[in-house]
Amino acid sequence: MQDYEKLGVFYLGRQYDLAAQKAQEDLLLYDSKDLTTHAVCVGMTGSGKTGLCLGLLEEAAIDGIPAIAIDPKGDLGNLLLTFPDLKPEDFRPWIDPSAAVRKGLTADDYARRVADDHRQGLAEWGQEPDRIARFRDAVDMAIYTPGNSAGLPLTVLRSLSPPPAAVVNDSDLFRARIAAVASGLLALVGIQGDPLRSREHILLATILDRAWREGQELDLARLIREIQSPPFDKIGVIDLETSFPAKERFELAMSLNNLMASPGFSAWLEGEPLDVQRLLYTSVGKPRLSILSLAHLGDAERMFFVTILLNEVIAWMRVQSGTSSLRALLYMDEVFGYFPPTANPPSKTPMLTLLKQARAFGLGVVLATQNPVDLDYKGLANAGTWFLGRLQTERDKARVLDGLQSATVSSGAGFDRQKIETILSSLGNRVFLMNNVHEDQPIVFQTRWVLSYLRGPLTRDQIAGLMQARKQSAPPRAAGIAAVPGDVAGASPAAATGGSRPVLPPGISEAFLVSRERRPAGAGAVYRPALLGIAQVHFTQASQGVDTWRDATLLALAENLGPGEAVWERAQPLAEAPEVETEPPEGALFAELPGELARPKTYASLAADLKSHLYRTQALTLLRSPLLKETSRPDESEGDFRIRIRQAVVEQRDLAVERLRAKYAPKAASLQEQRRKAEQRVVKERAQANESTFSAAVTIGSSMLGALLGRKMLSATTMSKAATSARAAGRVARQRADVGTAEETVATIDQRLADLDAQFKSEAEKIQRELDPDAVTLEPVEVKPKKADVSVKEVSLVWTA
Repeated sequence: MQDYEKLGVFYLGRQYDLAAQKAQEDLLLYDSKDLTTHAVCVGMTGSGKTGLCLGLLEEAAIDGIPAIAIDPKGDLGNLLLTFPDLKPEDFRPWIDPSAAVRKGLTADDYARRVADDHRQGLAEWGQEPDRIARFRDAVDMAIYTPGNSAGLPLTVLRSLSPPPAAVVNDSDLFRARIAAVASGLLALVGIQGDPLRSREHILLATILDRAWREGQELDLARLIREIQSPPFDKIGVIDLETSFPAKERFELAMSLNNLMASPGFSAWLEGEPLDVQRLLYTSVGKPRLSILSLAHLGDAERMFFVTILLNEVIAWMRVQSGTSSLRALLYMDEVFGYFPPTANPPSKTPMLTLLKQARAFGLGVVLATQNPVDLDYKGLANAGTWFLGRLQTERDKARVLDGLQSATVSSGAGFDRQKIETILSSLGNRVFLMNNVHEDQPIVFQTRWVLSYLRGPLTRDQIAGLMQARKQSAPPRAAGIAAVPGDVAGASPAAATGGSRPVLPPGISEAFLVSRERRPAGAGAVYRPALLGIAQVHFTQASQGVDTWRDATLLALAENLGPGEAVWERAQPLAEAPEVETEPPEGALFAELPGELARPKTYASLAADLKSHLYRTQALTLLRSPLLKETSRPDESEGDFRIRIRQAVVEQRDLAVERLRAKYAPKAASLQEQRRKAEQRVVKERAQANESTFSAAVTIGSSMLGALLGRKMLSATTMSKAATSARAAGRVARQRADVGTAEETVATIDQRLADLDAQFKSEAEKIQRELDPDAVTLEPVEVKPKKADVSVKEVSLVWTA
């Protein structure tokens, strides 16, 4: 299957002949960018829906497409059960002992059978075990359990912070974000808040609107205080106390306070912040497959989390550049209850927003369900691909047909309801109907064998076991904000002894550093003299499009004074200017001040030395992609630059594949038509022709040419494997030198098809080599400032304890 990897196509299975009840040779390769118009997967329990959707996520991972997978039932953790060596001992810890008993086997024997079945299943579907390793290596996989410590914990407090400016400036998005967060919070305390009628909802929305417009951070504690004492006295034109008296506001505040104080809620305050970018990519830019397991949560908690998550995804989406290629996937394993036809839960509005708008940003939304009746099919009309499996009742079938008809007609395509209904009635296990608006007609296919071991829902203990190593390797979380260093390089113990505060002459200002870790206790605290240098450095280079200013702040102990730049050589750079006070605490002691620092002229000299030091040592290091001739932005991390370059390479690859299709499709179609006519001539001339004469007939359905030109540009129903057929055609030509002119024509066309396939494959492999997103190289580019571009703003005396 590796011929098709890295070319933007997903191997989902093989086309299926319902009449013969068997899979055909033609592969079902699905264009990844078709997922930008979203997908819906519907099938009853046992239909193979989970296997299809996990296979889709596996293919996305192999192609380097990151995904966030919402897992309400606990099935998606199976994606981490990947064993490239296919050893029975790898499967043994994960098998269900009761399943072994039902088979009449010991657990060890059953593990051996499972391993053998997995190996055989992969082989039957043309997949080598090393494809499992490619899947594992392609992405970083993790299971998050918000509100629980079994997997990686995830905190949602960040979602009460102001959204990005792109959201705030879009009035519709901003209102939807506020409404969703308010509804989610109220749902946690059992209040169904109507945005127009519920005073609780209106109060929360007003508080959020005011704070976010002013760029203010909110947490639950502050939100509770502002419910009791809002920073406004009217709601609309009605007095606050009239519309929502303080006593009743106190009841709402107490409900949220009790929620916050409950032992179970403390888990919501722990873990990584809910950051969509970091759920999709590691800090160095590697794609991720992040599984958000919600099986342990109650209904209200699930709704709260899903609502918050969807709004975070929208906020992330809005700051991305537009693209026609697939950038990322958002998958939800069971959408029942989150997108109903008439009710309006908090999750519905952001989900509808994603279905309508995410396409422009390359975000594909895939929604799956086994409950097809209670879905908003008007909203799902935005989905371009429908995967339909076996359905349980006639009512289910009728509801799905109504939804599919609406989606198909809205796209401008025809819809044969009777034909689709007949197909749906004939589907078996792992057999699906794919209706894709980018295809000419619906396709029936059987899903491939998945790379992961589908053992069923994972327990909390099993999730904890899978994530144990990840938790142990995680760096410890800081207890607080790092302090401004008081122990700057070169500190001398003698400097800690002190006396009274020195008197300074006019022209020398002094300040007292406030430690972010602690404040000096006052009496007995010893302040040491230090120098604080604050400057700006201008980096400019027209060839790289660089024109930016950087702040430079250095703190140096006065005891390191020396000739020239010596004091700045041993200074410690600070990320930002430290907090200072104008007066020391009462009773503080002071170390001796060097005589030079009591002279105003010294500071002018130190400023000149600082300028020379920064000119000599400062440099802006950027990264450059030779392939795309793109340079990173000054404020862009290496990880974010790799993500941006990767997406650009994917876009170029997809464009190159489309051009390749456009180049070869007419040639292949012409040869196919020529071969059809030549065969007709042979049949006409040889009424009793032996069927084996045509055993070398070329169909390109499972060749690279046919697979990538595929159903959209070329019918592959009359051809077989090009490479095998070309060799067979050669043998036919040698063994039957006396064949007629018509048969020679067929053999000649077969060879031309084989040659065309070889040319196509050569060019496709070139695209794979030259536009491989995983093989992008970056080169460092150093930009140095001119001396005139170093501006020293201040060199002053500060005292540090």
